[in-house]
Amino acid sequence: MTEFKKGIFNVIAGTSVGRALVYTIGHVIIAMTVVSILTGASLFEAGLVALVEPTINGFWYYILDKLWTNNFKSKSV
Repeated sequence: MTEFKKGIFNVIAGTSVGRALVYTIGHVIIAMTVVSILTGASLFEAGLVALVEPTINGFWYYILDKLWTNNFKSKSV
């Protein structure tokens, strides 16, 4: 492995952003494969589902987190 490749690997493996990127790419590939196999959809259609669904979930999580933080912030149990 060249020094450049080692450096890139260390940047990716050594940061949360890098690991999140690798995880996201894997998630999309897995989702595309599963949707394609289960529904018979083309890889384009499966890829669209694999990208749109997590995006909607991301927005939902953001809204949920804002609601949660505003309603339960600093309330002790």
